[in-house]
This record gives sequence, C-alpha cells and structure tokens, in this order.
Amino acid sequence: MKETKQNSLKKAALEYHEAGRPGKIEVIPTKETANQRDLSLAYSPGVAEPCLQIAKNIEDAYRYTTKGNLVAVITNGTAVLGLGNIGPAASKPVMEGKGLLFKIYADIDCFDLELNTTDVDEFVRTVKLLEPTFGGVNLEDIAAPHCFTIEERLKQELNIPVMHDDQHGTAIISAAALLNALEIVKKEISDVRVIVSGAGAAAISCIRMWLKIGVRKENIIMFDIAGQISTDRNDLSPYQKEFANQPMYSNISEAMTGADVFLGLSAGNIISKDMVRSMAKDPIVFALANPTPEISYNDARSARPDCLVATGRSDYPNQVNNVLGFPYIFRGALDVRATEINEEMKLGAAYALAELAKKPVPDLVNMAYNDIDLRFGRDYFIPKPVDPRLITTLAPAVAKAAMDSGVAKNPIKDWDQYTAELDMRLGTGHSLSKVIENKAKQDLKRIVFADAENVSLLKAVQVIVEEKIALPILLGKKPIIQQMMKDYNINLPGVPIIDPKQPDGKKEEAKIEEYGKILYRKRMRKGLTHEECLDHVRYRSHYGALMIENGDADGMIGGLTKKFPTTVRPALQIVGARPDVKKVAGMHILMTKNGPVFIADTTINHHLNAHDISNITELVAAEVRRFDIEPRIALITYSNFGSVPNGESAVLMREATRILHEKHPDWMLDGEMQAHMALNPEIRKSFYPFSKLKDLRANTLIFPNLSSANIAYNMLGSISDTDIIGPILLGLKKSIHVLQLGASVRQIVDMVGIAAIHAQNQK
Repeated sequence: MKETKQNSLKKAALEYHEAGRPGKIEVIPTKETANQRDLSLAYSPGVAEPCLQIAKNIEDAYRYTTKGNLVAVITNGTAVLGLGNIGPAASKPVMEGKGLLFKIYADIDCFDLELNTTDVDEFVRTVKLLEPTFGGVNLEDIAAPHCFTIEERLKQELNIPVMHDDQHGTAIISAAALLNALEIVKKEISDVRVIVSGAGAAAISCIRMWLKIGVRKENIIMFDIAGQISTDRNDLSPYQKEFANQPMYSNISEAMTGADVFLGLSAGNIISKDMVRSMAKDPIVFALANPTPEISYNDARSARPDCLVATGRSDYPNQVNNVLGFPYIFRGALDVRATEINEEMKLGAAYALAELAKKPVPDLVNMAYNDIDLRFGRDYFIPKPVDPRLITTLAPAVAKAAMDSGVAKNPIKDWDQYTAELDMRLGTGHSLSKVIENKAKQDLKRIVFADAENVSLLKAVQVIVEEKIALPILLGKKPIIQQMMKDYNINLPGVPIIDPKQPDGKKEEAKIEEYGKILYRKRMRKGLTHEECLDHVRYRSHYGALMIENGDADGMIGGLTKKFPTTVRPALQIVGARPDVKKVAGMHILMTKNGPVFIADTTINHHLNAHDISNITELVAAEVRRFDIEPRIALITYSNFGSVPNGESAVLMREATRILHEKHPDWMLDGEMQAHMALNPEIRKSFYPFSKLKDLRANTLIFPNLSSANIAYNMLGSISDTDIIGPILLGLKKSIHVLQLGASVRQIVDMVGIAAIHAQNQK
C-alpha cells in the first residue's frame, strides 16, 4: 500500500511539473501592451526616460522597475532538503517552489538562480554582480559550513536584504514557539536546560536565536551523530565550536534526564518514549526533523501527557513551518527598502509571531480545523499557516524593527494605510482552498460519485484517498472502472464500487428493494408506480441521492459526464430543498488575485422575480459567511441606479435591491449596477458616492438570470485563466453537487472538499 502510494505520488509530481507550460512559475506583464503606443512606452523610445532618471538617482530603480518587489532565490544545490547534494540543475524545481510560496503568501516576485559552483568566492562574486537586479536575496539549500560564510560575506558586501532561510527561518519560528511554550508551563527562559539533536546550519542558527531571547549558553548541550559537541573533539567546525561544552554525557539519552527542552533538527525516530519520560516536569519537545520527527507527536504525548510538542508536520498541532516566516520577513524588509535583514528584524518577527498565537483565532482558521475553538495553550502555541493575519502582523513588525534599527531607507509613515495595502495584496483567495481542504480532512465524510466511469474523476478520487479528504464510493460498471484503473495505474484500495444495474450479491439487491420503497413513498402521488421506482433506482443519480437520503452516504458528486438536470432533478425529488428555502440556487467561486468572487445563480433558475432574487441573495450571503468572509453584494445588470428607467432586468434588480435593503438594512449590498461599477470602487465612488458598498470592491455578484451568470463565470474562467470552484448547490437538505462537463482533477477535488464541508455542517 505504502509503496503504491509513493509510486502514485511520484507519477503525479512529474505530471504536475510537466503538464502544460513546464515548471511552476512564469513572468507576466504588469502594464498595458495592447497597441503600438503601449509598446513605445514599454520599450523604445519611451523606456529611455526611466533609464535616465535612474542614472541620475539610483534609488529611482525602486520607482520605475520591479526591483522593490523582486527577490532572488539562489542556491548551488549542495544541501537540498531531504535530497542532499543533488547539484544546481536538479535543485531548480525546489527553487521554483520557493518562488511560488513567496508569491502566494506575500505577493513577492522571484527569479530562481541555480549557480554551478561550490567555490565560496565565485558564489559571492556572482551574487554581488547581480545586486542591481534584485530588492533582496533568499539563499537556499547551501551546505554547511559554506552557507555561514556565504551569508556573512553577502550581508557585508551587498546593500540589500540577504537571508539564508534554512538557517534563520526555523530559528525564528522555533523561537516564537519556545517563548509561548515556556509561558504556558510558567518556566523562566534563563533557567531551562536545553538538549539539541543536530549541529548543522539550522540547529546552530536556532540556538543563536534562542540565546538572544534569553536561553543561557551554559544550559545548552548539543549533539551530532558522533556525540556531544564538546571541547575535547577535534572534528568540529568553527560554528560548532561556538557551542562546545566540557564533555559531560556519553549519549543523548543520558543528557535528556531532567532536561526542560528538547530541540531536534537531525533524523527521524532517534528519541524514545523513555527519553521523554526522563525529562523534567512539563517538558517541551520540538522534534523538527522532516518528514519523520525524532519522536512522533503521539509517542511524545503518550509518554508524557504533560509535555508540549511541536513538529514540522501539518497533521499535528504546533507545526514549526518556515512559511510562517520568510515571506513576511522579506515583505516587511522590501517595503521599507531595508539594506539588510538584521537581528532586530528577526527578533521582531519572532515576538510578533508569538503574540499572534495569543490573540483570538479568526473563524476562517477555526473552520479549517473543523470549527474547533483554537485558543492559546498546549495544543496551540504557534499560529496556523492558513491564518490571514500573518502578513499584516509580521511584515509591519519587521518593517518597524528595520526602521528602529536604522536600516530602512523608505520609512513607513501611515501604518493603517500600510496594513490596508498588505490586506489588498492577497485578499483571502490564497487561503480559501487550503481552508476547504483542511476542514474536509478534520471529519471524513462518505462521498458517493455518480459518474465514476471517467479517468479524470478516478484520478481525482486517488488524490482524495491519498490526501484523506473524504471516503469515496464509486457508482458505475465494475469491469469498466477496474480496467480504467489498470490502464492508468490508479490504485484505490478499499474504495467500494457499486453498479446499481448489476447488483453484486444479496446485500446490494436488498438495497435496490429498500431504495425502491423510499422512492415510491416520495413519488407515488407524482405518477410513478412501484415498478417504475425500482427501475429509477438503477439510475446512478437516483441511487446516489437515495444513498444520502437513507444515511448510507453523506454527500454526492455527479454531473461530470451527464447533463446538469440528470443529477439535479433526482436530488430535488429525493432529497429536496430545506424548509426555509424557496429557490435552490447554484454558485461559483472565482479565485482572483484580489480575493474570491462569488457569483450566482449560475446553474439552476431561468426565470426569476424580485423576491426570488432576494431569496437567492440570502442563500449566497450565508454561504459566503461560512468561509468567514463578509459579503459585499452587488446586484448586477446593464443599468446603474436607475440610469435605464424601464429596462426589464434593470427594474427586476432595482426592486430586489429595495426588498433586501428593507430586510437587511445593515448589509453591505447595493444595486442595480453594471459589473465594472461593482468591481471598481474608484469609479463607483466618483459617480455614485451614496452607494452602500462605499469604497470597497464587491465580492459577491448576483445576476438577473441564469444565462447572464453562466456566461459570466464561463467566460471569465476561460479568458483569464482564473481558478473556479463550483457549481455549489445551495439550499438542499443534504450535500449534493454537480460538476460541470469536463471538470479538471483539481476542480473535482475542490468540489469534494465543498461537499464534505456541507455534509459536516448538516450533521
């Protein structure tokens, strides 16, 4: 099983990197290039003007070029995480991935540079020559001790921020975690005895940072594979000698007796339960080796229920993850044009991260972890990576530390405006998909797939199984599905396959009879006989809906190869709408750079009156709030606030707006208006300053009919390459959703997450 999963992941990873445009990143224009005038401004002759300005004042490069938002991710591939010295070319996928994280978490653009040299002087000289290009340098995956020397020299010789994230990222996050863990157990940082497993770049940087927050050097005992880092050894690097003590312990097990803190940055499964049992009261265990910790979270907690545990893994509490640090540290450094990333800035990030964990957790984050009430304590002393407040907490802290320490060339004057700008960079779209998947994983639901005879769907189901997003049930002809799985090397152990037309054994035959009776009770006064109901049960969409109605499944996904009504009609007939819902509706989520945009009704209702529009808007608003997003609703048509007095859809949306204003006077909702007026607050404010949307961009668009909404989301998704989640059915008693024809594997997985969340909420 494990070997098959690993093979599947390898294949999927190669396909992911190869598909379409190879790699993970691209360069796109940020200015208009539609005509000759645009091009003459972008290049010759217009480009000469910014060049001349920069020649007069080199700082103007930040005004007229990308320099101020451009970071170089640089390596020589000598110490790639988990892979070792694989060389510069082989390290490029990792560096592209790091650039991707910079972009999605902090809106920082990156070029990855893989240098074919292990010579320190040559490496430093090359990076130094590139200084005019970049606003900052992120060093990555460089083997010790060269990583120390390279970073030290570049910090001295460059006038832009430089940081080796492998060293300082873990150091900053672990320092924040240590501060909070000690506060929880009420221990003084100057008194605790610390045992360290590992003496590489990350471990040394962590301990250097821990010294700055108050740990005493004489209380630290460090081990590597050869034993204690002690003064009697002659094989230590200059950086290891910094932490050499008198030889005291023959092994790490002996040293851990009575210790307050364990820090592991070494290898998996080298710490036993007995070692943890021997530690002092309320021990703190940071087992940070990846992917396998020095001791697992569960083993540490079972050995000592009073211990506080952090790992590098996302599937347990208190993940020490570098993504909590580096994007926001560089964001703050770039925004004030810092000449370096100094110790004050790193400490500023650590203290800000520690304080963030003590603040009330947003519902969006709680939702990602199954609506649990996350609060500061033993199971939550480090913020979660999906927390949208990270950028607005850490970047200002780093920027302020740069200003206070005198390395900021462009100090921030208006902190409220700066925070608002940070919010605008990412919206909430970057975290919404993560929230959906994380929440689905917290309480696995049985999701039945009505159209399983499809390769894309089976590939998606494999992802769902491997990532533990849901418990799938497949409907279709077993021989066809099994042959597809064989042809495409898809492995789905334990996933049931049911063919309603050819029941396998008495148990499945009995289900046909049981479901036939349920359907007959629901439809006997709608013209169906018992025999006709038995025939209908053998259709997959009916069978799947009956599984849910009978409690044999929690949610259903259909429609990938069938027309929309084929799935929706049985869902309405068998499951039906909630008692409080007058109109079931369909909604899509467009994941734009400025955050998600919710569009409705995209799939169900052709002819609507003003009350129907009002009811659908209420359904959509409730769904938007489910994601901890306050809806800013615009009722869209071709008219702006009565500019077309008698147009049919203009009058419809005008009346719907009136109804909604009466029912919900405090909602941020307005209409009727054109789409560009909803999405461009500057234009709207200049022409219609009275709008209840004020100076904010609408994030929820309600259309007057199915045709306009459906055309809008399909067109936007196709011409702008926008990620789309949907259609999401709103208003049914239970969780049933219909894929659009030709949905991709990613779209199917997203919809399964939505289906699982709806099933959780209905529970």
